[in-house]
Amino acid sequence: MKLTGHSGSVYALSYSPDGECLVSSSFDMTCLLWNHASGKYENLNTLSGHKNAILDVKWSMDGDCIVTASADHTLAWWDGLSGERMKRFMGHEGVVNAVDVARHSPKLVVSASDDCTLKLWDARVKGATTTLDHEFPCTATSYSMDGTMVYSAGIDNCITAWDVRSTHDKVMKMKGHTDTITCLSLHPKGTHLLSNSMDGTLKSWDVRPFVPDGYKRHCKTFTGATHNAENGLLHCAWSHDGTMVTGGSSDKVVHIWDELSTEELYYLPGHKGCVNSVIFHPRENVVASGSSDKSIFVGELSS
Repeated sequence: MKLTGHSGSVYALSYSPDGECLVSSSFDMTCLLWNHASGKYENLNTLSGHKNAILDVKWSMDGDCIVTASADHTLAWWDGLSGERMKRFMGHEGVVNAVDVARHSPKLVVSASDDCTLKLWDARVKGATTTLDHEFPCTATSYSMDGTMVYSAGIDNCITAWDVRSTHDKVMKMKGHTDTITCLSLHPKGTHLLSNSMDGTLKSWDVRPFVPDGYKRHCKTFTGATHNAENGLLHCAWSHDGTMVTGGSSDKVVHIWDELSTEELYYLPGHKGCVNSVIFHPRENVVASGSSDKSIFVGELSS
């Protein structure tokens, strides 16, 4: 099924936790809400108010709110039902590339920006609660399952883990990519992290507190996707049971790999532009992809 309505590239997609609604963010400075529950994906609402492209979007874990990250240096907190903007998070001095929400608390948010910082936000208070200074622009971020750690990545090709409980120290660095990391995605059980990079690979990393002796943090590498000179921040995602992974690709194709064997399971052409974001439905065997051709495809995977 093809969804049209955006007048610019579609950069990010997110399903509500119950899977009933899809939100898409775009270069056209808006987010559109789509109704999955009806099966027809009619457009429910438009989130407008940003003054530049919206590069990332996430639903809060309680399904009530949506948070967006924009090139206008701000984040916005929206009511998922009414589409009303309830709050603006201001404080970044550069493009906000990525945003993630905490799993353990529906009001906590982390953002990554070109101003070389990560900022932690609480929707109940004004301003950032914590700023983590990075040496390089940050292009991706993710919360750990229990919310004690935040992961960041950027143009230094490394994934950095931060303890955000009290000390805000860097706990570890995971190296392996040879070019900018464009997205981080946490495994549904919180045990592994998936990264997409401009080196043309996706990699999975073991982020459990203790890795057995002789094992490395880097687990698997998935190849087949491509990045091009546009240098877009292509996203990546796990399926709801963690058995499949997918990621954006500049070859206009949706690639889906088997997590266990790293073999490519699905090769889905159809888009006419770079595929920026691919996500799995949280409950059903459905996949959605957003592209620079301004469209979104939603389809069921053959079992």
